[in-house]
Amino acid sequence: MANLFRIVLLLFFNIVFVICINSKEFLTPEQIHLSYGVDPTRMVVTWSTMNKTQSSFGLISSANSGQAPTPFVGKSSLFVDPGTLHHFQFIHTVEFTNLKPGMEYIYMVGSKPEGIWSKSYTFKAMKDSANWSPHIALYGDFGFSNHRSLQRLNIDHESRMYDAIFHVGDLAYDMDSDNGYQGDRFLNMVQNLTAELPYMTCPGNHENAYNFTHYKRRFTMPTDEDGDRMFYSFNIGPAHVISLSTEYYFYIQYGIMQPVRQYFWLLDDLKEANKPENRAQRPWIITMGHRPMYCSNTDHDDCTKHHSLVRDGVPLIDVGGLEKMFYEQGVDLSIWAHEHSYERLFPVYRDKVLNGSTNAPYTNPRAPVHVTTGSAGCQEDHDAFVPDPRPWSAYRSDDYGYTRMKIYNNTHLYMEQVSDDKDGAIIDNFWLIKDKHGPYDSPISLKNVH
Repeated sequence: MANLFRIVLLLFFNIVFVICINSKEFLTPEQIHLSYGVDPTRMVVTWSTMNKTQSSFGLISSANSGQAPTPFVGKSSLFVDPGTLHHFQFIHTVEFTNLKPGMEYIYMVGSKPEGIWSKSYTFKAMKDSANWSPHIALYGDFGFSNHRSLQRLNIDHESRMYDAIFHVGDLAYDMDSDNGYQGDRFLNMVQNLTAELPYMTCPGNHENAYNFTHYKRRFTMPTDEDGDRMFYSFNIGPAHVISLSTEYYFYIQYGIMQPVRQYFWLLDDLKEANKPENRAQRPWIITMGHRPMYCSNTDHDDCTKHHSLVRDGVPLIDVGGLEKMFYEQGVDLSIWAHEHSYERLFPVYRDKVLNGSTNAPYTNPRAPVHVTTGSAGCQEDHDAFVPDPRPWSAYRSDDYGYTRMKIYNNTHLYMEQVSDDKDGAIIDNFWLIKDKHGPYDSPISLKNVH
């Protein structure tokens, strides 16, 4: 009798399971997020369903055109979280092509045979020119819990403030937590933003589980569509932006050659960006990576040490670090996170301040400028500061918040820090002004650097 009861119970749960996985809820697109394609005529949309659909479709039309939407066929693949529950989902991607740069589009994603679609979203294709002023939201260390900056970011987006979002590592806290359900919840939480603004990311230490599997599978970045590299670059307005993985320096158990491969790719990418014809068109070179080279926090992270792996490379022989390369290749601005705080640095190289002048440190600076913006909000709260920072620390705050950046033209770039603790007040801002872009290795630049 007991065995018969078990059989009936198992049959009941199997029937319920089959009904559920074929229900509309499990076929409905969720976790929708955009990313730039390899050129302004392309945009990629990525989403998930909890069960396999018969197809992956995107429907798109130009806003207010009155024309029937154009269908685009994409692809999907099964993703199984390696945790104990083996939570699975199907991740879909569609690339919209032949877009008219600068035009606004309406789109939805789903499965045509089942007739199940997302709601409609809009986006603007990137302008195909260096002569425009992109406005970008910057932050890192943003989790599902204690997501302090989300409401203000949504308000900003409602006013059409941004062209893109740069998330500088540490997403969801963590994407793999709760057998991957935390990643699902987080991407659904930010969907109002990411379904309409290109969501450009780089990996942080909180993405490291299972060799960064969740990061690699859930995000589709230009020239790294399969996520096997976790570094890439793209152009936006008058800037060349490079996204890199600082985590290769710290998780060598996943492959000792990965930082080497990234280092030489990065050097080649910077050399290409520095060709006279390229630097003339896109003079700003901006990097983003999770762990900073410099910081004045108290937590004993890599950036607090006299010898930083990211900054200097392999200890004793100083090979593979990024600071010397950034200096010699004329990187203008480096954006970081990891520290749960905001810190703006004076132009710095080898621990030495190299301001443009005493009164105007960011006008024609003689070294790259570093900004750490890791205070968007997560369950790990704030990071404290040391009481007496080094001379390169210009401004710091542990308020929750995020950064706005607007690249006005070839010579002027503006940044400001929004404090959520202070009701959206701007607590810091500066102009980075450069009459000339390029390597800093001139005799005047190297004065007083040892």
